[in-house]
Amino acid sequence: MPEKANFILPETVDKIIQSLSPSELEQAQIGVEGADHLRQELRIDNTLRDQSGQEFSLKLGAQVELVIEAEVAERESEPAGEAKRNEEK
Repeated sequence: MPEKANFILPETVDKIIQSLSPSELEQAQIGVEGADHLRQELRIDNTLRDQSGQEFSLKLGAQVELVIEAEVAERESEPAGEAKRNEEK
């Protein structure tokens, strides 16, 4: 199994968006603190499954973790800003 690296951001559900059509799912809006102004909201379908397979929905104000994960082979060895600064020297 390939080695993975991850980054975890603790976030909060800021808004529950009701669907306008019965064929669409309700969405949960999660605020992403520290993101660029136009990317501070992440919207996901508000139907999730727990480890036993039971469906559930997030509530307004729920504390969630946003996990960004990548295989080690898929990442740069230096942070992008650091690599650019080293090239300028």
